[in-house]
Amino acid sequence: MIQFGTGGWRAIIGDGFTKENVQKLAQSVIPELNNKKAVVIGYDRRFLSDIASKWLAEVFIGNHVKVYFMNAAAPTPLVMFAAMKYDVDYSFSITASHNPAVYNGIKIFTKGGRDATEKVTQKLSQNLEHLAPVQSMDFDKGLKEGRVEIIQPKNEYIDHILNFIDGDTIRKRNLRILVDTMHGVSKTTLSIILNTVRCDVDIINDRHDTLFGGKLPAPTSQTLNKLSDMVKENHYDLGIATDGDADRIGIVDEYGNYIHPNLLISLIYQYLLEEKGWKGPVVRNLSTTHLLDRIAKEHGEKCIETPVGFKHISSAMQQHQAIIGGESSGGLTIRGHINGKDGILAASILVEMIAVTNKTIHELVKDLYARYGSCYNEERDYSFSNEKKNALIHTLFELKEIPTMPLPIKTVSYLDGLKIVFEDDSWVSARFSGTEPLLRIFAEAGSKETVDSLVKTMEGFLQL
Repeated sequence: MIQFGTGGWRAIIGDGFTKENVQKLAQSVIPELNNKKAVVIGYDRRFLSDIASKWLAEVFIGNHVKVYFMNAAAPTPLVMFAAMKYDVDYSFSITASHNPAVYNGIKIFTKGGRDATEKVTQKLSQNLEHLAPVQSMDFDKGLKEGRVEIIQPKNEYIDHILNFIDGDTIRKRNLRILVDTMHGVSKTTLSIILNTVRCDVDIINDRHDTLFGGKLPAPTSQTLNKLSDMVKENHYDLGIATDGDADRIGIVDEYGNYIHPNLLISLIYQYLLEEKGWKGPVVRNLSTTHLLDRIAKEHGEKCIETPVGFKHISSAMQQHQAIIGGESSGGLTIRGHINGKDGILAASILVEMIAVTNKTIHELVKDLYARYGSCYNEERDYSFSNEKKNALIHTLFELKEIPTMPLPIKTVSYLDGLKIVFEDDSWVSARFSGTEPLLRIFAEAGSKETVDSLVKTMEGFLQL
């Protein structure tokens, strides 16, 4: 059974992620293609990704749909870029992003390289229920007949980012950067960009390892210990990590401190407004910092809140002409680039910001706190049985019960899960993950003690 979440479709390899299901998903897309009978397909370095990309392609060419095929592992942002370049209505990246190694999946993008909306995935789900027989053609035969065209728009993507940043200023700084690719796909593109602007770049965890070194390929404080230690010991200016498919970013400052993505998005938004002179609102999901709201308010702009899922962010960015959109898990994009999150662009902009301001990330964060107040965040995940999930749904969304909180409540929202915002702008939320069988609690406050109190109160109320 194929079930779509916030980031396309993901399933455990050999259980839900099988050749049969991959090809069924492809067949479900066929009725949605209009006169432009072409798609783009790319893949990452996960187990089966390269093979599954051909499984997918074989159904499209079997249905007389041309396939622009990226025949080397590629960052998901590059697939979105290719979707824009070739002006296709659908494109696909075979990846499970930051999920554990036992997962694989397919990210689905629509016209303009945008994350497929719920309306799109609901239609595909309906098509799956009434699926026509799967039609396929051998990949090599399709290649010989011209139904498959091998593409590699890497150079154009790299040039696009280089044109987006202030390379001349970066060149003058001679920055030393340590990059952790987390056994993913960012090595070539990110290293070329940084080397072109004359950064001194070293790379770790770049070999192909489908088990991701035994860690989650997600750039978090728990997974970047090696990067942190090496940056501190070897006096790098910055440590950069990207997740498995390179659409998310994690940062370590010159002292080896992990810098939360909430701070990165806030710093970049402030930088775009003040140093580059851009104007426009910011978009964040409900689990992302309210620092963005404070920055927007000071500059006469708005902060738009969306449900979790970058498809909501990119849609709201277009609707409100926002200059940046981001999420607390490290995904962001900027107006004028692709219509989805891009860890490679985020890294490039951060390097530019250090060069232009002539300050370190540590100094920039210190300045941010001094100007807008301290901000502490907490995120915790909880697994559950189906019985427990049903009980949680009943309590939170049917009875709509909320715990007795330690702070005065300002608003209660059910935009995506439960979110309680307090009078002092602290907040706590609880929602089910759209990509894994987890309940997630997020909290933000001006002190660690308050954050801990909010999380413990929610844990106790939900009996977690």
